[in-house]
Amino acid sequence: MREMNYQTSTQQTKQTKQFRGGEKKVMKKRLALLLSVAMAFSMFANVAFGADAAKTTQEKFDALKTQGVFNGYPDGSAGLDKDMTRAEFAKVLVKLFGLKEIHGEYSYKDKNYGKNNWAAPFIEAVTKEGLMQGKDLEKKLFDFNGKITVEEAAKTLVNALKLEEVKDAQNNASSWAKGFFQAAVDAGLFSKDANPKANATRTQLVEAAYAADELVKGPKVASYKVIDSKNVEFTMTDKEVVKVTLEKALEANKETEVKFQYKGKDVTAKVTYTITSAQSIKSVTADNLKEVVVAFDGSLEQKSAENKNNYDVKDMKIESVTMAQDKNSVTILLEENGSDMKNQKETEVKIKNVKNEDGSKTFNETKKFTPVDVKTPEIKEVVGLGTKAFKIVFSEPVKRGDAVASANYKVDGSIVAGSVDYMYPNVVIVKKDLSVGTHKVSASSIADFSGLKSIPADKEFTIAEDTAAPEIVSAKTTDLNELELEFNETVRSIEKVYHNTSGNTGKITYKDNKVKVVFSNKMYNGDNTIYVKGATDYSGNKADREIKVNPTLDTTRPEIVKLEVKEVGTLNNHQLVLEFNKKIEKESAENNKNYTLKDRDGKVLTDKDFSGVDRDGHPVQKPSYNEKENKVTINLNAKLNNQTDYILDVTGVRDTAALQNTMAPWSQTFTAKQTAKTGIVRSWFTTENGEENLYVQFKDEMATSGDGSVLIKEKYLLNGKSITDHDITMMTGDTVRITAKAGKLGFDRTNNHPNTLSVSQVKNSKGDYLKQDNGYTLIYSGTYAEKFENVIAINSVKVTSREEVKVEFGGKINYVDADDFSISVNDSTYYRPTDHELSNDGTVLTLKFTGNQMLPASLPKAKLNVRTNPNTADLLNVKVKSGSKDITDFTSVKPEAVASSLSVAPTATAATYEATIRVTADVKLGQNHSAADAAKIFVVKVNEDTNVKVNSVEPNGSALKINFTLTGDKKSLVKDEDTIYVQMLDQENNVLKYIVDTNNINVALSGFYASTQYNR
Repeated sequence: MREMNYQTSTQQTKQTKQFRGGEKKVMKKRLALLLSVAMAFSMFANVAFGADAAKTTQEKFDALKTQGVFNGYPDGSAGLDKDMTRAEFAKVLVKLFGLKEIHGEYSYKDKNYGKNNWAAPFIEAVTKEGLMQGKDLEKKLFDFNGKITVEEAAKTLVNALKLEEVKDAQNNASSWAKGFFQAAVDAGLFSKDANPKANATRTQLVEAAYAADELVKGPKVASYKVIDSKNVEFTMTDKEVVKVTLEKALEANKETEVKFQYKGKDVTAKVTYTITSAQSIKSVTADNLKEVVVAFDGSLEQKSAENKNNYDVKDMKIESVTMAQDKNSVTILLEENGSDMKNQKETEVKIKNVKNEDGSKTFNETKKFTPVDVKTPEIKEVVGLGTKAFKIVFSEPVKRGDAVASANYKVDGSIVAGSVDYMYPNVVIVKKDLSVGTHKVSASSIADFSGLKSIPADKEFTIAEDTAAPEIVSAKTTDLNELELEFNETVRSIEKVYHNTSGNTGKITYKDNKVKVVFSNKMYNGDNTIYVKGATDYSGNKADREIKVNPTLDTTRPEIVKLEVKEVGTLNNHQLVLEFNKKIEKESAENNKNYTLKDRDGKVLTDKDFSGVDRDGHPVQKPSYNEKENKVTINLNAKLNNQTDYILDVTGVRDTAALQNTMAPWSQTFTAKQTAKTGIVRSWFTTENGEENLYVQFKDEMATSGDGSVLIKEKYLLNGKSITDHDITMMTGDTVRITAKAGKLGFDRTNNHPNTLSVSQVKNSKGDYLKQDNGYTLIYSGTYAEKFENVIAINSVKVTSREEVKVEFGGKINYVDADDFSISVNDSTYYRPTDHELSNDGTVLTLKFTGNQMLPASLPKAKLNVRTNPNTADLLNVKVKSGSKDITDFTSVKPEAVASSLSVAPTATAATYEATIRVTADVKLGQNHSAADAAKIFVVKVNEDTNVKVNSVEPNGSALKINFTLTGDKKSLVKDEDTIYVQMLDQENNVLKYIVDTNNINVALSGFYASTQYNR
């Protein structure tokens, strides 16, 4: 009898159609959704099959067993070589497709078929779903112990998966089964080589069930790869790769749910765009007034991150930038002198051209922050440097003057008698003999840059005998001419460093245990041997060292980071200053053909348009390069029009690297208009023709329309009264005139009576409100003689060197006659400027004194003199005030020792000698200091022998007499054999002023180092 369940009879077709039409709805949703999935996957059956080829049948059995689809035998085996009964297969179908078991119904009359038959619930379930029926429909026999054949299982699975029967299939199956068997083969359920008429083995049915289960589930995401924030590639379990473009970019390092369609099915996967390279700036903080910490959310590329030209802290100069070890932050260290941030005052830092580690992002942002320094400096670390010195590291930058004062330190309860070396920003070396063992040190009155001073607190440290000279830990190069050597301890001195041959020496600079060397001759592009001669530590241990390096070539192009426009000289001609991010080659930097000036429309200026350039737009005067500052200065020797914009093109400039990297073509638009500070520069009062005039000059060119206009009378108050009854007129771009009838303005010219002018909420021509002390009201006050006289007063005079004096005016100078000015000393000798330079805003005049007009080394009773009826004036021809002004800020000019004048003579005392050296000015002992005190800052050495005691130092007019005794084995000096070295410590004398000049304002003698051969 044929199995009716597997015949393609009319009756069966009707039953199948009825089932597929949805009138029987007992199968779970999972089965109901299979049609579209199965049809789609039937086209890719071989791929799906092949995808699991790596899994063994046993592994597939184990997976299905875990799902409850298959059971093993009592002995634990899978029985893969055995056949399977129809009852067993019915259970597999129920478990595989999630059918509901039916209890209490018994549709078949097989012997032993009933409530005690374990298979009945499964047989009833597959019967009700139309997947299996009896072998004899008339007698209602299921034959549950009979074997299931391959073709029977194929048809059952094809129907369950709702796959299409293949028409006109050609295979070895029975005629009724050919289409079903072929569909099963195409879907990857059975091998094409299987015998369709044979009993199905458990191996074949495990493979078929596993493949069916995969088709039901559909392919899953096996792995994914984030290409970038908007593109992800998913690799599916069938090995296909799906490229998905997202509408919304993924957030870095955050798990995100991504939905997409694959072969007609919705797929949801969670992905994380993992990025270790920085994508944003997390914070900018400053817990002291010298260091700014910029924190990122990931890692940075070291070269750009540590390039100080890539940062700009408002109104500050940067000393260095250091990247943290985790590469996620940088610390910006400001210069020691003149670059102190204001505590608890908001400021800003510009970050530019800083790259993240993988180069995918470059930061160009401005961030505001507020420095908050509320902690006193503390001793962070103490390191013993043998028995003759130790190092202190403070918790923050500290001031040099306090740091080098030995009286501020106590060791084991006693004030330090030794000398102290300071290394900005927070390291000192205390030179003091100490015994081996544990000691305690405290530091008091060491001020940070907000004025907070250290509170004494003992810090324990250990001193150990140091008998080993410094050893090189590492060598790092940035190119062929620069080298950084790191030692295992603090280095006191090195005789010389050279590469390969002794002639290839370099300039050495020290910073704790790191030594920077700049070679005059480049290293080889390959292996180099670096020789270090006489590396000495603070215990006096000394040795020669060497290390091999293979330099890393610099491949970074030079870039222009800043363009400044200045007005210089008597005629206020324009000057362009370009700042580069690295050292550049002098020849290309000073080649005028590399610079082209254009008008705002991009047309090249010619000598007919502007006298400062040639016919091709190149500067007539050769540019000059300042290697120390990486700046190129272009003097145009003519004035640009300040009412229009210009374009500067730069190309062809090379760096000093071995590869001579050439900059990319650069172009920037700029204006020739002065860059001025905000606020009122000055105000002056005049009377003429029965009228009173009050002029108000602002630092900026001002707005004359809109709500910020300087012509709105209501914005002005003079001595608390409005000026609305008076006239106001714009005189120049930055100056207004308030006019009233005589006696009506309310200005008081009587002596010692102050006048106060206030101007509120006015804007400059750029549209920015002018501010004063973070408010929008500008205040200008003083007596007539002090602040409102019809002349330009001199606010301050500062001598910065023997060759330069800076004069700050209370107004904007437009024309300078250098002959108006002179410097007098002791009311007798006069020095006249040989050149001058006016600042961009016209408020600071720099007078130059060179040649025989160079200022003396001491400036007693120094004055700046302005002759009667001077010519120097502003744009409205208001003259500078004539007369004399005492100079009190001249401490930058110090008396100096003449090193070549050192001589040594014996004294009447054995082993005691006297060294004499000339000084450029008369000197004396500082207040409350003795000759013995002054000896503390002097070091005398005979040859290499430091067993010399300095007894006293006596100033004698314009000379010093240094008395010293030989304390070692050597008791006398030998003519033409012994060399005497004399050193005076500069920092110590500058702070404590042991030896000063005789001026009314004492200036400390500069430190010096001199030597001479004994010739007596």
